[in-house]
Amino acid sequence: HTSSHTSSHTHLHTHTTNTHNKHTYLTSHTYPIMPDQGNDDQQKTVKLQSAEPDERVFEVPRAIADMSVTIRHMLIDVGEMDHPIPLSNVSGKILEKVIKYCEYHHENPEPADDKKDEKKTDDISPWDETFCNVDQATLFELILAANYLDIKSLLDLTCKTVAKMIKGKTPEQIRKTFNIKNDFTPEEEQQVKKENAWCEEH
Repeated sequence: HTSSHTSSHTHLHTHTTNTHNKHTYLTSHTYPIMPDQGNDDQQKTVKLQSAEPDERVFEVPRAIADMSVTIRHMLIDVGEMDHPIPLSNVSGKILEKVIKYCEYHHENPEPADDKKDEKKTDDISPWDETFCNVDQATLFELILAANYLDIKSLLDLTCKTVAKMIKGKTPEQIRKTFNIKNDFTPEEEQQVKKENAWCEEH
């Protein structure tokens, strides 16, 4: 009787071990699939097409394309597609620069700083400063592209660059810098100075 009981106990123990091994086997083979699926999206590439007349096509990683809120929403709306996404408001030359900016900042993300003052113009990094060291026409095209593509950090940077060019200058110097014709009356000019006094505070 004792012998039979022992045999039954041993069998039960073996069955439990097999169940445990089976569970371990299933877990180790099914669990890693989830992270891989998450990474797949970021490893895919997206084709972007610049405006006419050049209509250049750039193939970029999904993670870079997603830095533009506009493009990210397009991809969510239409899903995956083989043909390029047309960006009718951005020239080839400007799109190339925007991609260069996104690639650099994707590889070198800035640490989050809650106290960062968006109106300050003296906190531009050396890389960003070099990036914005372009002629005025290109700088203004970059502002329009950053606005259209909804890339907040690039819009902040390009606007700060313009603010830095204006800072400390008289209205006459500003007009000369940007080749602006003066059509203000003296009274209107004083009013504008008052409204924009904060510029001089930073």
